[in-house]
Amino acid sequence: MNTLIRTEAVVVGGGPAGLMLGLLLARQGRDVTVIEKHTDFLRDFRGDTIHPATQELLGELGLLDELLARPHSDMARIGLSWHGVEVPLADFSRLPTRRKVMCFMPQWDFLDILADAAARYPGFRLLRSTRVESVLREGGRIVGVVGTGPDGGVTVTGRLVIDASGRDSVVRSLAGMQLKGMAAAMDVLWFRLPRTAGQRFPFIQAGAGMIITIEREGFFQIAHVIPAGSWSGSTSDLAHLRRRLRRISPHLAESMDREGLRTADIHLLRVRLERLVRWHTAGMLCIGDSAHPMSPAGGVGINLAVQDAVATARILAPVLARRDPGVRDLRRVQRRRAWPVVLTQVIQRRAQGPLLRETGPDAPMPPLLRTIRRFPWLIHVTGRFIGLGARPEHLS
Repeated sequence: MNTLIRTEAVVVGGGPAGLMLGLLLARQGRDVTVIEKHTDFLRDFRGDTIHPATQELLGELGLLDELLARPHSDMARIGLSWHGVEVPLADFSRLPTRRKVMCFMPQWDFLDILADAAARYPGFRLLRSTRVESVLREGGRIVGVVGTGPDGGVTVTGRLVIDASGRDSVVRSLAGMQLKGMAAAMDVLWFRLPRTAGQRFPFIQAGAGMIITIEREGFFQIAHVIPAGSWSGSTSDLAHLRRRLRRISPHLAESMDREGLRTADIHLLRVRLERLVRWHTAGMLCIGDSAHPMSPAGGVGINLAVQDAVATARILAPVLARRDPGVRDLRRVQRRRAWPVVLTQVIQRRAQGPLLRETGPDAPMPPLLRTIRRFPWLIHVTGRFIGLGARPEHLS
């Protein structure tokens, strides 16, 4: 059995970019179908950061109270412990937003909020457990996708296909679009450690590598930055990891030893800094990590993906109401969003060295940290860049 669905916008990927775009298009009266290959959003080790700019957008959508009703934690300032010396990095207190904090929440909760809000509009459709296998072309233009859902074959056609399926997008490859890479010097190891009541660690610990510790209910989610390609999951790799953690955070290493962490408990994220030269081809547009895979540095990838979705909906929803978007329309989205992506990726690339360097306790701080300590007002500049992004987007 093959199901045919005709819609105005076909959005591939039910992540932050895809669901935000689906919600905004449906809110503007457009008929939109979002295709998600998984049954639900319950996947570990996705980004948990919801930036002040994204919270502001949720406020504009009337969804901020729904967000805050779910379990979360807030951080008004980001600091770093350099060999035990506390250094402030960013302060959000002066941002022109409703909430002047970074919010930490499991991404599945955030995605559930977007999906539930979108489902209130008659033009929204979410196809879960549906895997895209090919793109449909007519006259040199992509007009839809073909895949398999829980009940068999599915063909979804529309005026525009938007690929928001992430850094490993199959749809982007099927469309013949190639990423341009930048040198990524690091990978990230993600793992969990138990957390007892009242137990605390600095958010960022650095000096012999770097550890980020996110507090969750009953456990810590740990991100440890390592040199690119240096983890194979071997016994010697695990021993090296223990030594590195012991130099950076002895108390965290003790917790790791008590837990008996194994290589099977550790998830590897290969960091990629890439972007498409052209985000579009006839009939299709890429946004979010599909257009520009980001480093996890600063947790800004989700914020950029959401802002891509906002700009896309604002520019293309009026076009979809009248006709098929042309290349000129799609180019407008890229022109709007490309330079914030390029600027952010350049900064992320330059930050890689200090994040990876293993130093002794007497080693000098990296120049950026020394500059911030000398000019404390800079934490409001970094707070604005991290919290809002280079070009924050709004609904109107």
